[in-house]
Amino acid sequence: MIKSQFSKENQDIDIASRVMSNIATNDDDNENTLRPHSMAEYVGQSKIKKNLQVYISAAVSRNDALDHVLLYGPPGLGKTTLAHVIASELGAQIRVTSGPAIERAADLAAILTNLEKGDILFIDEIHRLNRNIEEVLYPAMEDFSLDFVSGKGPMARSIRLPLKHFTLIGATTRAGMLSGPLRDRFGMMLRLEMYTPDELMHIVTRSASILGISIEKEAAYELAGRSRGTPRIANRLLRRVRDFAQYENLDRINLEITKKALALMDVDELGLDVTDRNVLEAIIDKFGGGPVGLDTLSAATGEEASTIEDVVEPFLIQLGFISRTPRGRMCTKNAYEHLGREFTE
Repeated sequence: MIKSQFSKENQDIDIASRVMSNIATNDDDNENTLRPHSMAEYVGQSKIKKNLQVYISAAVSRNDALDHVLLYGPPGLGKTTLAHVIASELGAQIRVTSGPAIERAADLAAILTNLEKGDILFIDEIHRLNRNIEEVLYPAMEDFSLDFVSGKGPMARSIRLPLKHFTLIGATTRAGMLSGPLRDRFGMMLRLEMYTPDELMHIVTRSASILGISIEKEAAYELAGRSRGTPRIANRLLRRVRDFAQYENLDRINLEITKKALALMDVDELGLDVTDRNVLEAIIDKFGGGPVGLDTLSAATGEEASTIEDVVEPFLIQLGFISRTPRGRMCTKNAYEHLGREFTE
């Protein structure tokens, strides 16, 4: 238990030190100020937006609660933001919590009984809910009621407490970890996709305006192209580049200061940072391109195995730089070419 907790703390430190991590860190505390508040302001996810506008309009016309929604996809794509946008479009109050924060069934029952008709309950990291707590959610989602037992022994009796019609919005990065019964009770399952450079450019431009600094179109596109298709990373890079621009007394962010800042932060043209390159170089230089096991790779790079698997690898696999085999990780020809190495079969 102690070892597991120590490992988790180390992973948190590793993530917090990486500007290119798509996991939320303390540096993203002011992320709320950059979030859109309506569908018109929300950039990207066009198919999801179109469908939601239909569902929301229909629910409003019926004066009924929206069906339960599951938002899933990689971190940093705007699941929490979209939940707040849905609440805004419905004109509803939103109560925000997370799976790990709900420790007892009584905690969830207290939240549910305080919801008014049409309110939204947003549970982030819903895949981390305790299974006993999930049991409380089943009748709440399906029948809008709470079932509990009063008394003990021969005097025990089952009581059903009615709830007001509400909407549960769950967010998860690991939809496969949700239990079947819970997943089946969501009327809408919406997968958020990675953003295109054009979409990220619009997000960067809007965020720069909110932060009170102008940015040239070429600079915004440069940031967008290195943001791994993730708005959270785009906004984080924008704040760091803004610091460099203000340090050099510039009244706007141009392409020159953007490239200079990104170079100093060791973020290359594809969005790879030092950690990404260290992993690739370790596989190529120390293990002949692979295959190499995760624990061995962790020891060779000094990175936590969980950090490599959950934070570093997904993007490298998406780029086609790493392949997973039964024997371990291997670097592809694309990785060799990106690092300027000669590839041999």
